[in-house]
Amino acid sequence: MSDLIDDAPEGANAPEFTVSELSGAVKRVIEGGFGHVRVRAEVGRVSRPRSGHLYLDLKDDRAVLNAIIWKGVAGRLRVSPEEGMEVVATGRMTTYPGQSRYQLIVDHIAPAGVGALMAQLEKLKAKLAAEGLFAPERKQAPPFLPEVIGVVTSPSGAVIRDILHRLGDRFPRQVLVWPAAVQGEKCAAEVSAAIRGFNALTPGGAVPRPDVLIVARGGGSVEDLWGFNEESVVRAAAESDIPLISAVGHETDTTLIDLASDWRAPTPTAAAEMAVPVRSELLATLAALEERRAGSMARGLTERRQRVRDLSRALPKPEQILAERRQRLDAVGERLPLALKALATQKRVVLERAGGRLSPGLLRRRTEVMTAKLSGLSSRLDPRRLIDLPKRRDRLAGLARVLDGLSYKGALARGFAVVRSEGAVISRSAELEAGAALEIEFADGRATARAGGDSPDMPRPKRRKKPVRPTQDDDQGSLF
Repeated sequence: MSDLIDDAPEGANAPEFTVSELSGAVKRVIEGGFGHVRVRAEVGRVSRPRSGHLYLDLKDDRAVLNAIIWKGVAGRLRVSPEEGMEVVATGRMTTYPGQSRYQLIVDHIAPAGVGALMAQLEKLKAKLAAEGLFAPERKQAPPFLPEVIGVVTSPSGAVIRDILHRLGDRFPRQVLVWPAAVQGEKCAAEVSAAIRGFNALTPGGAVPRPDVLIVARGGGSVEDLWGFNEESVVRAAAESDIPLISAVGHETDTTLIDLASDWRAPTPTAAAEMAVPVRSELLATLAALEERRAGSMARGLTERRQRVRDLSRALPKPEQILAERRQRLDAVGERLPLALKALATQKRVVLERAGGRLSPGLLRRRTEVMTAKLSGLSSRLDPRRLIDLPKRRDRLAGLARVLDGLSYKGALARGFAVVRSEGAVISRSAELEAGAALEIEFADGRATARAGGDSPDMPRPKRRKKPVRPTQDDDQGSLF
């Protein structure tokens, strides 16, 4: 019978687990043994879903480790992981029971060494350069003497003191400081906000808008200066309408903001020197220019005075110009009395000739001739005509009264009127045309009118020709 019954397998009395229980046990073991780890690896596949979390693979030449960076941590990362980047990731190990795998929850990730940082820097530099953010034609020249200078830096460091001290030595100006973190996770966001904030100020507003900006911090390692290599800072510097001077690090340090700014200063102190000229040197220059101006004017006046003297030598003297005219005046003055005497003699001769024709004998003979002529005319007068003269006057008065009686003026005085059209007298209504211009003469003057429309039972009148005034008959004779 014993041969027919199989022996119980080894471990048949071991406890049984569900899948979830076993997965939970494995999870506790892994999380308990690897609660905090640092992993140096190469970044493989990187996935960025809409949730904002980052899913990536950390690998070496023999294994692959799944890693997750939650959204809140990903937003604070100074360096965004890219495929092929060598990094050091810090976090805790856990499992994902849904797919029976273990994974690393990353709390912090950074490039592994300077070489990785520089590779990332060169990649971003090439990208921004291709967009033209570093092009020379985008650069602006800072003003020669700004009224207001804006400084973006830490208010508690030695940098702001060095800048203010240098500005005070060279040319004191109004300075506005926008506090910003110049190192760490907040650096890029605060520096970008400061640059854009200065540019957003209204010219002439309550807070004056700077004429030039200085972004400055002291020296440090590549990691310390990395905030000034961030894309947001570089774009803010390139978009600034206010001329910007970059003074980040020491002379040997170079960041991407140096390439995007309008001017790059090796140190913050040098940035202050670039922002303003030396006041004493300007005063000395002005004094030298004033001295040159005064000397130039003096030399100009001296040269022109000498030129006038040289030209005056070529001009004739006033005595020479007037000598000939004086001589001519003297000659004419001597001839004037003789000319007056000759003219008087000539006029006297003419007067004597005219006086000869007006002798008393000549006048007497002229009077006798006119008297004889008058006597001849008086003898020709008819005495009877002189006697009939009153009768002729009475006849003329009578004819005048007859003329007044026949004249139409008397009729006008009794209330009648004379109607004319185009200069012709109208004596019948049939002679009128509708709308014809009329002239009506009264005793005290004349007036104008216009003929009305046709009467229904009145035939349309024909236009009357202007009468021709008859000429006077020669046989009629004169009334006088």
